[in-house]
Amino acid sequence: MVSTYSILAQEDPKFSIARFGKDVFNGLLRSKKTLSSKYMYDKAGSELYERIMDLDEYYLVASEFSSLENSKKQISEMLKSLPFNLIELGAGNGAKTKVLLKQLMEDKRKFTYIPVDISEDAMQGLVDALNLEIPGLDTKGLVADYFDALDKIKQQKNGKHNLVLFLGSNIGNFNFQDAVNFIFSLWSSLNYGDFVLIGFDLRKDIDQMVAAYNDSHGVTAKFNLNLLERINRDLGGNFDVTKFKHYEPYNIKTGAMESYLISLEDQDVYIENLEKTFHFERWEPIFVEHSFKYTLADVEKLANITGFRIENHFYDDKNWFLDSLWCVKKGK
Repeated sequence: MVSTYSILAQEDPKFSIARFGKDVFNGLLRSKKTLSSKYMYDKAGSELYERIMDLDEYYLVASEFSSLENSKKQISEMLKSLPFNLIELGAGNGAKTKVLLKQLMEDKRKFTYIPVDISEDAMQGLVDALNLEIPGLDTKGLVADYFDALDKIKQQKNGKHNLVLFLGSNIGNFNFQDAVNFIFSLWSSLNYGDFVLIGFDLRKDIDQMVAAYNDSHGVTAKFNLNLLERINRDLGGNFDVTKFKHYEPYNIKTGAMESYLISLEDQDVYIENLEKTFHFERWEPIFVEHSFKYTLADVEKLANITGFRIENHFYDDKNWFLDSLWCVKKGK
């Protein structure tokens, strides 16, 4: 079966640029400046992120590959009698997911793979790759917001169960309360007996974590600085990225890696689309994102308070990373 994808609720490009500009305006006007990490993933940013995932220091990819290798047969066995949708939120290039997809195909499971991503370029690349690598896979990708996609799938009422994948420690981009809100919204979008598999980067040696976000080749720095270059490209900004420094420390109190862009001198930046000049003091930070690291107690608390029952924990060979399988509970 040939893989296909569709575009669901895609924004008009002018509206998207307008929202980008509004978010930049509001973020840079704050006393503690901030830019949203969701704008990192334009074409240039996505290509840089692909390079990050190939870095030896970025242990998260190899760790989750190991976790999925350790769990693929058990997950496939669990689903042997169910026709189901395998829904992946933030699918990207699907590299890790192919470990599970190939096992499910080998075991002749009855399922449809539904990758969801906001990047049309990423979706096209994934669909093309799947057509070549896994012929016969039934894929119906969606370029959409996560919950728009889940709502559409739920409305189909085709009697299929759902297994939702939220891999790559994407949950770490939320603080704990935001993670609760996100996962509760996920629970609300699913049916009794559906499953989710969520990736959690576990707390470990601090030097190991810091190295993953401050690689020796400077690719992560280029990825974060690309956010300023995107403002230049899309909003007519005049950021000189050589006057900013990528800085990513570990916060021992919150348990999160924190990403900043630091102004190296007093400077003014004009953004044409906003008709506004923004002043930066020397050493002034722009906060971009955090990546929270979890303890097992954190994971179990998150599942329990959002309406899920933990089915199993799957670890990589070094116990650095956890893919946790949960089942939706509903009713009394």
